[in-house]
Parts: sequence; structure tokens; C-alpha cells
Amino acid sequence: MSSFSSEERAAPFTLEYRVFIKNEKGQYISPFHDVPIYADKMTNAFSTLKDQQQVWQSQESLADVFHMVVEVPRWSNAKMEIATKDPLNPIKQDVKKGKLRYVANLFPYKGYIWNYGAIPQTWEDPGHSDEHTGCCGDNDPIDVCEIGSKVCARGEIIRVKVLGILAMIDEGETDWKVIAINVDDPDAANYHDISDVERLKPGYLEATVDWFRRYKVPDGKPENEFAFNAEFKNKEFAVDIIKNTHDYWKALVTKKTDGKGISCMNTTVSESPFKCDPDAAKAIVDALPPPCESACALPMDVDKWFHHQKN
Repeated sequence: MSSFSSEERAAPFTLEYRVFIKNEKGQYISPFHDVPIYADKMTNAFSTLKDQQQVWQSQESLADVFHMVVEVPRWSNAKMEIATKDPLNPIKQDVKKGKLRYVANLFPYKGYIWNYGAIPQTWEDPGHSDEHTGCCGDNDPIDVCEIGSKVCARGEIIRVKVLGILAMIDEGETDWKVIAINVDDPDAANYHDISDVERLKPGYLEATVDWFRRYKVPDGKPENEFAFNAEFKNKEFAVDIIKNTHDYWKALVTKKTDGKGISCMNTTVSESPFKCDPDAAKAIVDALPPPCESACALPMDVDKWFHHQKN
């Protein structure tokens, strides 16, 4: 059972909409900075970054189970994401040119084809050129595609087993896509590496590459590119990439790297100069519109099918 909960503010599918995350005490926290990267309870008992690192090095068996912040439930279209520049980093809908963003239904897909989200306490540094892609990071937490059978809820914090990773290059930026499965999925015990996804869910990885390659085409943008000839790397490789992005996050939250507008407000990271008390966090949320009982209607064109000839 998750010790985290979520609280919506304002109406979904509006510019004001936000989803805040709360801990087991009902206190507001940052899903970017305060939700621990690792889902193991023993690891979470350590408050300092140094102590965490020592535990991870001595317990490598824990190194493939992470927390995931669910931003977008499978089959939905609204492009929700952790608001990295807002205090406490709530989930909100992405906006481009003043309009809320939705991903197109690019035949044969309906919205997102996995539960989509991010691993907390990670950051793809835009000042670091990745050795594998030759491109700098996209300035966000590392993305996760969760392939289990349950459709998760927006703002849900789940534990996932990492299986592999895809190196996407999005408009010249490195944008890793971790492939993982919810540890509570009935079939999770059958998945240990990316080869198990190929064997047990035939066609899913090919569809994942196809989705990421073409999902911006309906917006008039070119197809995305990939490193490694669009081949998935295995679990060991994925965990190493995640650990690297965790190191970049540590530098960010301890002010060793300039975040250039990213809000590092947190309530738990002891070494961070951005740490605040729960009352200050509560004041941030209390100043916003109250929760709303009903969502605004989705625009009619969100359900449109797009047909695009593959290259």
C-alpha cells in the first residue's frame, strides 16, 4: 500500500489544474525531490544522500525497483507532467503557445499506450552531453513507460521493476525512456529484463518505438530519432543511466548545478539549501484555487484519428 496520496486543485483540463502529492502524514511534498528514488523501505529510512548511496552499494538487489510518479494514465491524451519550475512541482498539463497540450491518436494507437511518468530524484542535465547520444539532457526527470495491466491514476506513486531503456533524441535533446513494470502487477515475477518484454508482450516494444517516433507528426513536427538504431538496452544499462541522472539531481538540489529556473523546494533533503518546513509547503497550496468537483470537457478534436504513412 502506497504511503503517498494526491490532491487535485482546480478543474482538470484547465490552465489552473494541479495535482499535489502528500506523504503519509498528509503533508504536501514535491514528487520531484521528496519521493525517494528507490522504493525499498530500508533505503528510505536513511535521510542523507551519503547514507543512501552506501546502502545502495551494499544491496545491489534493490537496484532495479524504483518509485514512479504516474503523470499520464494509459489510453489518455492530456499531456500531464511534473511542473519542474513550480514550487513543490505539482503535476499539471503542459502548455504550448497558450494552449493545453494533448497527444494525438496516431492510428492504431489511442493516447498513451503505457502508464507514463517519471522516476523522482532524477534529472537529465541540459548542461551535460550524453556519451551515448551526443546530445544534452532535456531538463526533466527521467521518463518511464510502465507496461503492466492496471491503468494507473494520475498522481499515483507506484513501485516499478526496471527492465530496459530506449535512447530517444527529441528535437536535439537526450530523452531516455525507461521500460518498467509495476511490482504489484500479477505478472511482474515473470519479467526480469527487456528480453522478457519481447517474449511475453510481442510487438509492444516495436509499437513503443513507433509511437515515440511519430507522435509529434500530427503537430507538424518531424519524426523523432534514436541512438543505438532504436534498439532497447537491457536492465543493467538502464539502471546505470538512472543512477547517473540521480547524480545530476543531487548536484541540482544541493545547488552545485544551476537549475536555471527549476524549483528545488523540498521538505526532506537534509543537505539541500532549498529545504523548507511543511507549513511553508502548505501555504503554497492554500494560496491556490480549491479542489473542483467536475472536470472541464475535453476538446472535440482530442478523439480524432490521425493516419500517417510510416517512413
